[in-house]
Amino acid sequence: MATTGTDMSRMREMNQLSIVGALRGNPPSTVTELAARAGLSRPAVDVLVRSLVADGWAEVEEPGASSVVGRPARRYRFRATAGHVLGIDIGVHKILVVLSDLEGHLVRTVRRPADPGAAPEARLAAVDRVIDEVLRGAGMAPADIWAVTVGVTGPVDGSGRTSLSSPLPGWSEADPAAHLAARFSCPVQVENDCKLAAVAERWNGVAQDADDIVYLLAGLRTGAGLILDGTLRRGHGGAAGEIGALKAVRWLSAPDHLQSCPGVPSTAAPGEAAAWVFQAARDGDRNARTAVRRYTRDLAVGVAALVLALDPQVVVYGGGFSRSADVVLGPLRRELTKHCLRLPELRASTLGDESVAVGAVRLALDEVDRRLLSDGLSAPTAPRR
Repeated sequence: MATTGTDMSRMREMNQLSIVGALRGNPPSTVTELAARAGLSRPAVDVLVRSLVADGWAEVEEPGASSVVGRPARRYRFRATAGHVLGIDIGVHKILVVLSDLEGHLVRTVRRPADPGAAPEARLAAVDRVIDEVLRGAGMAPADIWAVTVGVTGPVDGSGRTSLSSPLPGWSEADPAAHLAARFSCPVQVENDCKLAAVAERWNGVAQDADDIVYLLAGLRTGAGLILDGTLRRGHGGAAGEIGALKAVRWLSAPDHLQSCPGVPSTAAPGEAAAWVFQAARDGDRNARTAVRRYTRDLAVGVAALVLALDPQVVVYGGGFSRSADVVLGPLRRELTKHCLRLPELRASTLGDESVAVGAVRLALDEVDRRLLSDGLSAPTAPRR
């Protein structure tokens, strides 16, 4: 059967995508190295990579000083700045926006406090201001963004709404995806914050070696994100991992043990009170240690239920309280030993309260791969001068 021009064009696109895949995530490479990595002939790769350079998807790595006699082999690298994505964390007390290039390198990060009692319109307006600050600082416009992912508290349904529950006032009526779609022409997706944090820990955190993970977001609010067989689990309606909704689990009241600890300064805000208790526990204060023990006892009920149901390799202790993992993981481990048939590894997050935004960046990059690169390579925006 004769090969049509359409077939040849599609084959060329697929081969170009293979070269892009061979470039991304790797150091600058020669044509020979790219050919071996992509499984294509060297002459074909030589033509394809030159085309990718002309289209703005790749660039030549200029050779540095070398003792090698003669002309060094030309090396190519993926032009990560061909596009950018945004990861946004809309929290109760903060708004965090992260700008990343296509290799996942964080270009700019801006965090601003949020009013816990703000109405949806005011909160989304605050998000707009932080986005503007990020883009302005990077010298970019909304058209330079290729994908946006937003993390919010509460289970997220297929439409991007938190219709079941959320600690944000009036948020069940908010539509952050539609709000941001009015200013961005790229794909915009919304996901639960705990789920994004789990993605972040597997991508760039302490669980990169694990496929079965329970991520515990620990702070003034407690939640969980689940990764099983290497895949983020959302559940039928987006509520997978929301075990804290079961009052018998005691996650809703667990942080109260820290807030009500004797000795906490009366002027301390809720987050400051918890930090005070954790520090006092480090210093040996008996009341503080008792409060931490009671907190971890209640925390362990829900964690044990998830461990018994899912048998994860790793439980990651993350969120704002992860900065005090040194005084929490010991008591938590002892409590879990009482309930679990097999105790998984307990690891403290290294991403802290930035994990949600980092996970949002990862999902935005996945969206770029799925919806843009997989459909064929059109020339990206020209490099800024």
